[in-house]
Amino acid sequence: MSMRSTPSATTEVPRLEDKTIQPIPLNERHGKARDLFTIWFGSNIMIMTIVTGGLATTVLGLNFATAVVGLIIGNLVGGVFMALHSAQGPQLGVAQMVQTRGQFGSFGALLIVGIVVIMYVGFFAANLVFGGQAMAAVNSGISVDAGIILIGVVSVIATIFGYRLIHAYARFLSIVAGVALLLAFIWILFVHGLPAGFLTQGNFNWVGFMGTISVSALWQLAYAPYVSDYSRYMPQGTGSRPAFWASYSGCVLGTLFPMVLGALVGTLAVVVTVDPANVDIVGSLGAQLRPWTMIIIGIFCLGVAASNAMNLYCGVLCTLTIGQTFKPSWLPRAKTRTVAAIILFIVAVSIALFARDNFMLLYQNFLSFLLYVLVPWTAINLVDYYLLRHGDYRVEDFFRRDGGVYGRFNWVAIGCYVAGTLVQVPFSATAIYTGPVAAAMGGVDLSWIVGLVVVAPLYYFVARLFRKTADPASVPSPELVTEPI
Repeated sequence: MSMRSTPSATTEVPRLEDKTIQPIPLNERHGKARDLFTIWFGSNIMIMTIVTGGLATTVLGLNFATAVVGLIIGNLVGGVFMALHSAQGPQLGVAQMVQTRGQFGSFGALLIVGIVVIMYVGFFAANLVFGGQAMAAVNSGISVDAGIILIGVVSVIATIFGYRLIHAYARFLSIVAGVALLLAFIWILFVHGLPAGFLTQGNFNWVGFMGTISVSALWQLAYAPYVSDYSRYMPQGTGSRPAFWASYSGCVLGTLFPMVLGALVGTLAVVVTVDPANVDIVGSLGAQLRPWTMIIIGIFCLGVAASNAMNLYCGVLCTLTIGQTFKPSWLPRAKTRTVAAIILFIVAVSIALFARDNFMLLYQNFLSFLLYVLVPWTAINLVDYYLLRHGDYRVEDFFRRDGGVYGRFNWVAIGCYVAGTLVQVPFSATAIYTGPVAAAMGGVDLSWIVGLVVVAPLYYFVARLFRKTADPASVPSPELVTEPI
């Protein structure tokens, strides 16, 4: 890997970030591992996290206790993969999707990068819808459409300023949103109180239980394609273990508690409705929090803007990565990031305004789609980084049109990715399609588990079999081998 020289002095990145997808020089590295805790803890305490947790006790029909168990399992398992990706950032100093060229080749990576851009735009639109609904619920003078646009504008501004502002925003939210979340639990449980029969509402069913595990695991896995974008400025000496645990604890805790709140609110709402699938989690939360509704949900809306800034920021990096693939000499800066951010913002806002009236069903199907396409990629990336190359890559070759030692297409990785996607089909269960194995099990979806179990060993053994012995990057450099986590 390049950039091995020791800097004579450490400087901070400008307030208006001028870097985009290029490697971060060692003398611009800054921050500590605890910064990774706050960015993932603070940015996850928001409306969409609560709504996602509410799926367990509304759409998926679980009782509260079973829902909490499913949410815990899913977040604990999914967080491992998310944090393993985060630990790559300080080592390589590049965005996650740029690093993917090391597994798939310079042009082969375009398949993954394109899918990830769709993911970012989808999450951005979902955040806008739920955030807009939340703002309209707490302030009758603001329409859902106005809330969507307002949150989107704040997100764009944070994206334009970039890395430092997003980190600072998340540190602020870690405290403010954390206190708001605690107050919400206290108010609902001890002041408002739980109705009789609360714990008997809903039931255990394997479809709902596995669906809850899958949705919460996916929440963590969805960060994998960009989690190292927020650790790439960390000093190279940060270490794999501190980066892993800071990211893991921040994201799991910041996600689990809002999801449990969503499951709690969902159960309370189901008690008084005849159609659990159409429960308004945001509206029910607002009703439970009176007279604190405007303050607490308003704070959660700040989290929506933070999360959307992160989605948009990384969506821009991926979009620029696609362009740079065809013109390797192009190194975009702040102005280009601004233009790309505005274009993606317009696309996401258009989707949010068009689909907002029937968004819960679209959102659930969107999550299922992401699970099928992200699992094979994360398995290939982690096996390649930790088991095959041990963190030693030629970063300069990521920016060559021919891919350098990684080539234009790595057909082993591409083939394993396609196989990993196809092997999930018989085990998938969605509103659009249910595979034969899932149907035989009563609609239980095990697709992502099968994908991980199949793709990880498949890629490991096939990649070793076809590996070029002349590839110097295949021999780990002693000073750059990652420490065990």
